[in-house]
Amino acid sequence: MRQHLRTALVSACFALATMAAGVPVPAAAAPRDDVTIGMGIEPAGLDPTIAAPAAIGQVVWQNVFEGLTRIDESGAVRPQLAREWTVSPDGRTVTFRLVEGAIFHNGAAFDSATAKFSLDRARGEASTNPQKQFFTGIESIETPDPATLVLQLKAPSGNLLTWLGWPASVMVEPGSAETNRAQPVGTGPFRFAEWRQGDRVRLVRSETYWDKSAAPVLASATFRFITDPQAQAAAMRAGDVDAFPEFGTPELFAAFETDGRFAAVAGNTELKVVAGLNERRKPFDDPRVRRALMMAIDRQALVDAAWGGYGTPIGSHYTPNGPGFRDLTGVAPYDPDAAKTLLAEAGYPDGFTMTIRSPQMAYATRSAEILQGFLAEIGVTLIIVPTEFPAVWVDQVLKGHDFDMTIVAHAEPMDIGIYARPDYYFGYRNPEFDALIAQAEASVDEARRLSLYGEAQARLAQDLPALYLFVMPKLGLWDKRLDGLWHDEPIPSNDLTDVRWRE
Repeated sequence: MRQHLRTALVSACFALATMAAGVPVPAAAAPRDDVTIGMGIEPAGLDPTIAAPAAIGQVVWQNVFEGLTRIDESGAVRPQLAREWTVSPDGRTVTFRLVEGAIFHNGAAFDSATAKFSLDRARGEASTNPQKQFFTGIESIETPDPATLVLQLKAPSGNLLTWLGWPASVMVEPGSAETNRAQPVGTGPFRFAEWRQGDRVRLVRSETYWDKSAAPVLASATFRFITDPQAQAAAMRAGDVDAFPEFGTPELFAAFETDGRFAAVAGNTELKVVAGLNERRKPFDDPRVRRALMMAIDRQALVDAAWGGYGTPIGSHYTPNGPGFRDLTGVAPYDPDAAKTLLAEAGYPDGFTMTIRSPQMAYATRSAEILQGFLAEIGVTLIIVPTEFPAVWVDQVLKGHDFDMTIVAHAEPMDIGIYARPDYYFGYRNPEFDALIAQAEASVDEARRLSLYGEAQARLAQDLPALYLFVMPKLGLWDKRLDGLWHDEPIPSNDLTDVRWRE
């Protein structure tokens, strides 16, 4: 202790002496005010209101664009451009009080007219909004004054405030709406600076951001797109990127867990990896065939082999993080002998040949290869068709329905209602399921709504319009001096508002 005090006194005296002699004392280095974020997928555009891929929101949501509400790291709904709201006793009128003084990056003011434009655009006949169905429940929109927005609903909606916090629901400025895909303009804490396609997107701090209490510390942020897993790891070790919030190679992730330079955090997500089946085609219209395919797969073995043991098997389109979750993995358990019997009953004693469209992401490619091995054991030949994501997959699978099986991670929270959409890519139609979803979405009683969602989960576990595989964790890697990145991901996001370097 005495030695530490003596050293401190000597240092202090030296500093005073040098200042008295006019010798400058070096200032402490200021913490960095920039960050480089690595991503495995480059978005095809930067407007989350016209296309579905999660990578869009991971660049611009909460950074460039904001919504009436937002979803925080815990999954809770919080106010944003709507500072408060009231719901009528019958649940059909929602009145929002909007923030005043918010402006878009092009200088245009945000007000109720802008909010009305954004929601009308999302629900309009020409809308390509990936969540258009959310907005079809709006009967009319009123703007009694610039700070008040009133939504008249066709029926009560227990999920409306959550849906309004999704990337697809962000507010857009009418004059920039048509160019947001390449040059996004929002009200967020960062404004768009440049996009070098195939390489990076750069954002800079908005000096006119309306919420001074939440102004970011970072002056700039760069998103770099690196698809190769080895190159991702090399970029982290070389310091070319500061963080990979979603690192795509679990066996390399494990090595970072013991490297003191980095934080390696395995968090929760809503990423449900499912192998969707096209019920518009034979033999996938036969529930016996779908159940046989599910029972041919050892889900835990798949997680171990495809994703290094990181992940949780699921039995329906729901994650353990979701309120009202039911563990339904036992409904169609791994049983290859029973699977062969079901195939024989369905008229395929010798199996059949099918294809799987597999996006180029690591989890999809690996899972498809393991599914190929499992299905071979019951006589089903699975041909893997690599499919560029998002452009080709969206065109041929999501829109064109040209597939037997496909594999993808559905990223949005509480999105079980997609199976009630009449033209969704699975081709699944079940009036009982549709009724459960309609009742759940119209219920403002949380206990009843969650009970209905539980019944809907059970229905999917029986009908199997998709093979329910596992929930991916968020394998986050970043420089240990970096604070403020989300550990969990209730919605796809790289929210940079609170990100900063420690001094």
